Amino acid sequence: MNEVRIRNVKFGDLKAFIKAYQDAYKGLEQYAYTKTKDIKSYFKWLLRRDSNGFFVCEIDSRQIGFVACDANWFSRYENSFVAEIHELFVARKFQRRGIGSSLLRTALNYGTSKQRNLAELWVGVTNYGVIEFYKRHGFAAKEISWDKWLRMVRKL
Repeated sequence: MNEVRIRNVKFGDLKAFIKAYQDAYKGLEQYAYTKTKDIKSYFKWLLRRDSNGFFVCEIDSRQIGFVACDANWFSRYENSFVAEIHELFVARKFQRRGIGSSLLRTALNYGTSKQRNLAELWVGVTNYGVIEFYKRHGFAAKEISWDKWLRMVRKL
């Protein structure tokens, strides 16, 4: 039986983050960092923004998905602090198994624990499957920015 565990990210998860990120964004490069050095910088930025809201899902000690929820984010659209989901991805081999949903629930619970009333995220406008995923989890589509990103929100 496979042991599934969600825990906080540590700096030592950097290599696994890069590998899973590159795998998850295959075919969606217009919405992703493509250079390893940029992905590494992004990981460090996520860790600095809110390390307590940065989670990894492991199956048998293998890191296969990540979510970064930033409870210190001030949304200029909402004019308040929100639980900003900066990132959520699962390696392709492990998608459609409920792992993304588990990671999202973990992030939303974290936002609630930090007394945030709203979760916010941005998703690529042509990433239709992911948009539907977020809608199934109670997110509503808002405005489009830079002709590329759709903002979505959900009450907590």
